[in-house]
Amino acid sequence: MAQSIDAPLRDDVRLLGNLLGDNLKRHVGEDLFNQVEQIRALAKGASDGDIEAEKQLEQLFLNLEDDAFLPLTRAFTHFLNFANIAEQYHVVRGRRAAEFDDQKASPNPLGPLFDKLQEHHIDQEQVFQQVCDLNIELVLTAHPTEVSRRTLIQKYDNINRCLETLDQKKLTPQQKIKVVENLKHLICSAWHTDEIRQQRPTPLDEAKWGFTVIEQTLWKAVPRFIRELGDLVEEKFGKRLPIDTAPIRFASWMGGDRDGNPNVTHKITQQVLWFSRWQATDLYLRDLESLRWELSIQECTPELRQALGNDHVEPYREYLRATRERLLVTRQWLADQLQGKNPKDDPRLIRDRSDLLDPLMLCYNSLVECNLSEIADGNLLDFIHRVHCFGIELLKLDIRQESGRHRQAISAITEYLGLGNFETWTEQAKQNFLLNELQSKRPLLPRFINETEETLLINHPDVKEVFATMRTLAKQPKESLGAYVISMAEYPSDVLAVLLLQKEAGIQHPLRVVPLFETLKDLDGAAKTMDVLFNMQWYKQHVNGKHEVMIGYSDSAKDAGFMSANWAQYRAQEELTAVAKQHGIQLTLFHGRGGSISRGGAPTQQALYSQPPGSISGAIRVTEQGEMIRFKFGVEDIALQNLEIYTAATLEATLLPPPVPKQKWRDLMDQMTETSVDLYRKTVRENPYFVEYLRTVTPELELQMLPLGSRPAKRKVSGGIESLRAIPWVFAWTQIRLMLPAWLGTGAALDEILDENKKAELEEMLDNWPYFKTLIDMLEMVLSKSDADVALYYERRLTDNENLRTLGDELRGRLQDAIDTLLKVKGESELLSQNEVLDQAMRVRKTYLMPLHLLQAELMRRRRDYLTHHQAEHTPIDHALMVSITGIAAGLRNTG
Repeated sequence: MAQSIDAPLRDDVRLLGNLLGDNLKRHVGEDLFNQVEQIRALAKGASDGDIEAEKQLEQLFLNLEDDAFLPLTRAFTHFLNFANIAEQYHVVRGRRAAEFDDQKASPNPLGPLFDKLQEHHIDQEQVFQQVCDLNIELVLTAHPTEVSRRTLIQKYDNINRCLETLDQKKLTPQQKIKVVENLKHLICSAWHTDEIRQQRPTPLDEAKWGFTVIEQTLWKAVPRFIRELGDLVEEKFGKRLPIDTAPIRFASWMGGDRDGNPNVTHKITQQVLWFSRWQATDLYLRDLESLRWELSIQECTPELRQALGNDHVEPYREYLRATRERLLVTRQWLADQLQGKNPKDDPRLIRDRSDLLDPLMLCYNSLVECNLSEIADGNLLDFIHRVHCFGIELLKLDIRQESGRHRQAISAITEYLGLGNFETWTEQAKQNFLLNELQSKRPLLPRFINETEETLLINHPDVKEVFATMRTLAKQPKESLGAYVISMAEYPSDVLAVLLLQKEAGIQHPLRVVPLFETLKDLDGAAKTMDVLFNMQWYKQHVNGKHEVMIGYSDSAKDAGFMSANWAQYRAQEELTAVAKQHGIQLTLFHGRGGSISRGGAPTQQALYSQPPGSISGAIRVTEQGEMIRFKFGVEDIALQNLEIYTAATLEATLLPPPVPKQKWRDLMDQMTETSVDLYRKTVRENPYFVEYLRTVTPELELQMLPLGSRPAKRKVSGGIESLRAIPWVFAWTQIRLMLPAWLGTGAALDEILDENKKAELEEMLDNWPYFKTLIDMLEMVLSKSDADVALYYERRLTDNENLRTLGDELRGRLQDAIDTLLKVKGESELLSQNEVLDQAMRVRKTYLMPLHLLQAELMRRRRDYLTHHQAEHTPIDHALMVSITGIAAGLRNTG
């Protein structure tokens, strides 16, 4: 049965592979095609354990001329991207097949969930109200490892559409030929498009990439999702959802995240905010043109006639003319701002979502009252749903900045006022000062100070930028802005400092301030910090019963290793939930998850259900990053599915929360994480050869030359592990398939428990505690993608240093121990024995990934040789090396 289900996927992969092969023959030549086929055959043999095939493959690459590398790396990279496209469409195919087959479970997880809630005797009114009150916000973030160019992504989307068309049963032979011809053109066009950006993208480029996802898929998927949710709710509960229901909304960090990114300035933030509004206005204009064409109806209510001010044969079209005019004026005003023309304000500008909603709702109510609900509930209702979801801003922009910058800015003020250096004060003194100033009715600084005084006050470019950012925020419509996130938050004063800076800048509607706790130490102290804040009468009154706290995954995992960080995140959420409840505060937890395991990556439903009971109470925020945005929301049907999954997972975690863990389970987790973090830190921080191994055997240094994102790869130009950003840290280990950040320390921790004859306790945790099961499943997934032989190959090609090779032997030994221990815990003989889909996906990719790894290792060796002997900044093989990095990332998907 499984074979017949997967046959269409194999057919699609084969079709795209054959068309790529034909393209190589036609546009590059038979020689390259034959070479690719030879490498593919040898790689398959090597993957099956043929030592001779591996030796032949290695020898083939050693003998290649420099200019032969690029077409080979491109060929294998393209195949892996096409395999991803085929798999993505296969998900859509499976969803559609399930809708046609009454015997199969509904592809929409909400239907079965509503039945499950009924079986658990959850009150139907409670379920209905919870659906209405859902507050899920997905925050799109740029990603330093998003490897695909926008122009290629558009071609991939068109290939996906061709696969969809071919899947239709009623195509004539001629129609089928035309679709295949279109596929050939797209594959040819993709081959002749450079995969690598010539320049590093700007933050504005990244923001535009995020807007493209909205325009191409989510603009259609969101109203479709709300419509289907409404139909299901009406079927199950006999009531219609309120028209303003928007369970899922979207925000962005692109253009607002300045932590460690000097390229994000107040000017860039302003540009992104204008462009976001321009894009929203443009999309609404298109919708309105279509809607006015549709609404040629004559019947309307007296209210609409009165609003129109005259009698008109087509009242809806005429009434919406003014809204169209306002949208045109707004779009032009924003275009002028973007071009630096500084246009005058216009009273017709759309500044609030009510400017759009009021006329739309008047039309909607008129149609309903005239017994024309079928027209009201068509494109007009979709338009209304879009306005409720996307507002006038398309994506609310979060601002993120590191806590030290705010302390520095407050210090500049206190020194200017002759009060001393704020940064040197005790925490209590800082809190007292900040609270007094926040409660004061006078400004801290004079509203007008001359140029000389301003130079005295702002004598550092970083301080100048903080003040400029705050002034920029003060000019924005309140709906355009989301949260102000403080990275590396440690103390209550970090939160109060941002509030004071907002007050001084004259921000009329202050952004909610969200502390981000990300190191192990800060996670452990998070609840205490919030307790101190909630005990401040002024602060508690200011937050008005609601608060948001962000949990960091990246830096805590880099700091302490996957298992210890994961448990610290769980405990922090428990403690924060308890503190908020004690103070009567409605807490929203903001999860800074990424695609990779060490950054919280797991299937959405599983990830959310494994959070502590009570921590998801109808509200959650989650980051969606770079490559994962495309995988989850790049195709309309898959976007729809992911919106349903987020909704179902949040509802289930709210109404049927997982069990409270037993104390003995917690004790075991404490013991394991202590062992895990000890071994992790001894290896990463105390081994004198570790940093050298990282920089020699992995492409960590080479990653810095790849123009992947607008953010620099390092926080500082020089330094050790601490200076390396968490995402490239994960990415470098993934490229050589050692996956070290996701498992180092976990094998030893689990092994210790098994040695104490406590396997039964671990099995009990696996069976009854969703958190622990998710942790083990994530570990299994990442271990299945690891390959010690590949890592060894890099090591042999790139170093003769015996100290590094000894460390490599130790790391690979620990990797094997982690695999063996995990299999013992699960009682299985091989990894992924219970996950056939992922297992098959990795088997398909293996033949194409292995050549890329061997090519990359040789390219790294040659590049370093060039740099050593020629002192050159660029080498003839840089392009091929960058393509190999993108290819391996595409093959492994959740890379960083």
